[in-house]
Amino acid sequence: MTSVSLPIPTVGVPLPGRGCDCNSCAFYAGPDGRGGPATVEPLCTGQNSDCRFCGCSAAEADAPANACVTRKCPIRCGSRTDIAGWMADVGGTLTFDDISVDSTLPAGLPSFIPMTDGSAVTKLDASLNWPAYGVGLRRVFSPDTHTLYKRFTEQTARQALSLGDHQKAVLVGYGEDPLVEAFWTRRGRDRLVERIAEQEWDLVLSCNYSIYGDWPRTEHLLNMRRSLMLAQEFAEAGVNVVPNVYWFRLEDLQRYLSWIEDTQPAGIAINVQTVRDNADWDSWERPGLHFLAENLPEDMPVILTGLSRANRIAEMAQIFGPRLTLISQNPHQYALHGAIMTANGREDVHARSEDAFAATVQYMASLLPSR
Repeated sequence: MTSVSLPIPTVGVPLPGRGCDCNSCAFYAGPDGRGGPATVEPLCTGQNSDCRFCGCSAAEADAPANACVTRKCPIRCGSRTDIAGWMADVGGTLTFDDISVDSTLPAGLPSFIPMTDGSAVTKLDASLNWPAYGVGLRRVFSPDTHTLYKRFTEQTARQALSLGDHQKAVLVGYGEDPLVEAFWTRRGRDRLVERIAEQEWDLVLSCNYSIYGDWPRTEHLLNMRRSLMLAQEFAEAGVNVVPNVYWFRLEDLQRYLSWIEDTQPAGIAINVQTVRDNADWDSWERPGLHFLAENLPEDMPVILTGLSRANRIAEMAQIFGPRLTLISQNPHQYALHGAIMTANGREDVHARSEDAFAATVQYMASLLPSR
C-alpha cells in the first residue's frame, strides 16, 4: 500500500505543510511555478536547506496539541500546533495582494539623518541646525514594560526632541526581535499605532520582522507580510510611513517589485544594520540591493538604516543616486566617546561630544549625493 501525505485541515485558511513538507504545503510553488498537490497560494520554491527546525518533534502526528506553546518556541513553522492561529492573525493569506500603503514622504528630508537616544538634541544640534533627526523604537516603546514612554505620550515627538518647526522627527521602527514582537502583539490592545500617530512624527519607518537563513520559509513568509501589514496600519492612522522590505530569495524581491508596481508606496526602507560580516553582505544583502537599484522605479526613494562603512556607503550612493537617504546612529555612538568617523575609520580625538557629533554628521553627509 502506498501512503499518501494529506494536508493539515485548514480551518478556513491555507496552512503550511507540517515538517516543511512541500507536498502538503499550501504555499509551494512547485517545480514549474504552478504549485503542488495542496497548493493554494504558490509563493515558495521550497524549504530551506539550512533550516535548523525541520526535524522538530512537533511535526509528529502524536505531538501534544499545545506542544509549541508549552515549550515557548518562537519559530513559526508548519509544525506549530497553533499555526492556524498565526495564519488567522495575518489575515489568512501570505500574499501581498490586499495590502497597500497610501502615504507620502515629508518634504525637506536630508540625504543623511543621524539617530539619537530620544532626548532633546539642543546641545548636539547647536552648531548644525540639522534638518532631521531619527529615534529608534526602543527609545519610544520600552523593551522592559512594553509600553510607550511617557515623555513621548505627553508631548509631540518634535517637542520631546526640542526640534524647531523646520526640523523633522523620524521614528525608526526597528529593534531586537522581542521588542518588535511585543509591539505586534500589543498594538491592537494598547492602540500603539494610533498613539504613535498622536505623537506627530514627520516620518515612521515601519517595523521589520526578521528573516534568518536557518529559519523555516513559513517564518519568512509570515514576517514579510507582517512588515507590510504594519506599515498599512500606520498609513491608515494618518502617519507618513515607509514600509520595510526584507528578503531571503530572489523570489521575495520579485514579489516586492510586483507589489511596489501595483501599489506605489512613497518609498521603501531597508534595515542593513544587522549585516556586519562581509560574507553575509557579499552573498545576500549587497546582491539584493543591486537588484533593487536596477529594478525599482527610478524615482522610488530608498531609505537605508545602519550603513557605517565608508566603502559600503559610497557603493550604495553610486547605485541609488540622489534618491538614497541614509540613517545611522554612528555619530551619536562615536560622540559618546569623543570619537569621530573619518575616511580612515574611527578616530578617538577626545573631542567634546557635541563637536564630535557634528563632525561625524557632516562627514557622513558628505559621502552622499546632494539633492
